[in-house]
Amino acid sequence: MNFTRRSLALMTAAAAVASAGLTIPAAAMAQPEANWPTKPIKWVVPFPPGGAMDVIARTLGDKAARVLGQAVVVENRPGAGGNIGADYVAKQPADGYTIMITSIGMATNKALYAKLSYDPVKDFAPISLLAVVPNVLVVNASKSPDKTVKDVIAHAKKEPGKLTYASAGNGTSIHLAGEVFASMAGVNILHVPYKGSGPAVTDMLGGQVDLMFDSITSARPHIQSGKLRALGLTTAKRSSALPNVPTIAEAGVPGYEVSPWFAVFAPAGTSPEIIAKLNKVLNDGMKDPETLKKLESVGAEPIGTTPQELATHLNKELDRWGKLIKERNIRLD
Repeated sequence: MNFTRRSLALMTAAAAVASAGLTIPAAAMAQPEANWPTKPIKWVVPFPPGGAMDVIARTLGDKAARVLGQAVVVENRPGAGGNIGADYVAKQPADGYTIMITSIGMATNKALYAKLSYDPVKDFAPISLLAVVPNVLVVNASKSPDKTVKDVIAHAKKEPGKLTYASAGNGTSIHLAGEVFASMAGVNILHVPYKGSGPAVTDMLGGQVDLMFDSITSARPHIQSGKLRALGLTTAKRSSALPNVPTIAEAGVPGYEVSPWFAVFAPAGTSPEIIAKLNKVLNDGMKDPETLKKLESVGAEPIGTTPQELATHLNKELDRWGKLIKERNIRLD
């Protein structure tokens, strides 16, 4: 009888342990989503400090930190057209504590690089499309005879292959804006890649290159000082940062559009609840007057979308750029 009672007690204890074992993982899984965040969030910028992407991340990161009650720490991991940072984020835990701001490279790098260590769709969870920062076609105001986009086209057709255009490097939006222009305008212009926008603009100012489809962020001060002449914006709409400058589509190449965009992603598998929280915090931050003022200073046009809208946008961009890159036979490795 004693053995039976002891056995029953042991069986009851074992059942209790087993029951606890079954319920603990479910509670543990729910806990991070309910209480997130409980520690600082790392925001990876896959390009160097100082550019529009970096400014947007730091500005929105400060706003998000105030709402979430945890620091949002920006970490720059530049290199390989954003691939080093993207590869790093793709391999991080899907717990909401690592996010990445990235650019049009998320859509172009898959076609530009034969071997990519991550998949832009499968390895990431979209959060929000944040903003567009237009590029602007500029020439040296004191050295170039071209006053309009149509002048550039006529010049390029008169002297095929002689007009040069600078970029911040192969595969950047500045480079691809030139490729789209050459393709749609039916001209032959020579691409001259630099290691960043800074040295490219320096040579533009010195007259070593003829054209540049530079980011409005770095071009605007030189346009305002009269050193560079703005001929056309790459986006579909005019920019409030340069309201008197027409779009390239308006100015002579109907249908032309290259809209360098900035968006936020998390590692694939991040819970929908955390994605929804991040989406709301970032999109709300985009409406803050201080944020809008900072975005205007770098020529950024705020957007803000749902995760699904970003996913749809990325797929469309992958298709568009994949076709163009193949057509123009652009390879980076």
